[in-house]
Amino acid sequence: MERTTRSLFLLFIFIAASLLKVNAQSLDALMEEGEKYYRQFDNEKTLEAFKKAEKINANNFETLWKLSRTYVDIADRMPASTDEQEKAQLAIYQKALEYADQAIKQKPNQSVGYLQRAIANGKIALFKGVFSVAGVVNSVKADAEKAILLDNGGNFNQGVAHYVLARTHAKISEKWKPARMVLGLGWADNEIAVKEYKKAIDLYPGYVMFYVDFALSLIRQDEYKTAREMLNKAIACQFQHQDDEKRLAEAKNILVEIKDE
Repeated sequence: MERTTRSLFLLFIFIAASLLKVNAQSLDALMEEGEKYYRQFDNEKTLEAFKKAEKINANNFETLWKLSRTYVDIADRMPASTDEQEKAQLAIYQKALEYADQAIKQKPNQSVGYLQRAIANGKIALFKGVFSVAGVVNSVKADAEKAILLDNGGNFNQGVAHYVLARTHAKISEKWKPARMVLGLGWADNEIAVKEYKKAIDLYPGYVMFYVDFALSLIRQDEYKTAREMLNKAIACQFQHQDDEKRLAEAKNILVEIKDE
């Protein structure tokens, strides 16, 4: 009897280990599939792959932050012409925020979770109006700085963290400083934005949006020659993001506007 029990126990252990191995292999395959569709800018198939991965392991850090990224991409392409459409879009940005929060809980020492939360909160702030949600804007800044401080996740993620911080400074500093100070946003500075854009490009050159937004901050400082250089670099970049075609057109238009400056 004891021998039979031991044999059954060993069989159970073998089956459990086999199932874990199969699940791990399936999870890896789904993550690869999701990344493949992400590179093709196919948000729906990307979401499908990562949601299947979530069913295998709901606490997998990679799955959680990539779901956050995917929901941001989906929301960015949603129509927002009516109140109902705007409400639906905001709900998807908030879903992206929820997944970023979950990712941070799983691995609080990994920068990409904070980066994704900064991005999701940044989208929500832009949606609601950055000067009506100062607390959210401050959270974007704090999370971008936290991601930079952790200094992990590779050059791309670190480059994007510097970019998000730069863009936050640039966007908020557009408003008159005394008015910003009342809202607790007096820290924003376009000169800091310029420095952060430079760091982003140094870490990960060749990303369209880095150059275009850097050029916009340079134009604010009347540095037209360098701005033109950055815009021409943007035009020479390969597409890596779903918004690159739109940002490329923007770069060309800005070059025309400042050609005589």
